[in-house]
Amino acid sequence: QVQLVESGGGLVQPGGSLRLSCAASRSIFSIATMAWYRQAPGNERELVAFITSGGTTNYPDFVKGRFTISRDNAKNTVYLQMNSLKPEDTGVYYCKARLDFTRSDYWGQGTQVTVSS
Repeated sequence: QVQLVESGGGLVQPGGSLRLSCAASRSIFSIATMAWYRQAPGNERELVAFITSGGTTNYPDFVKGRFTISRDNAKNTVYLQMNSLKPEDTGVYYCKARLDFTRSDYWGQGTQVTVSS
């Protein structure tokens, strides 16, 4: 079992920045792909970034160049740095861990991000 706890959400003006954190209950980054998803009201949950156990990162076009995923293995924490935020970035942001061998998925409870003036 893996518990994930997100933090760092809040209200920010358009053009601003936020850094989200996802703390894992144990050391799994060497055996898991970590990802950030978001879900806006009325929309499906969508992927915004992931980092593999080997350190490869990937982003969809709508956040590429603005969002950066990173991890601190010593702190068992994954981050999502979000810059140049837009109102359409508003939503609940979730952290997910997928274990490489079992393909088991673990989700955090989510953290709200609101981009508004």
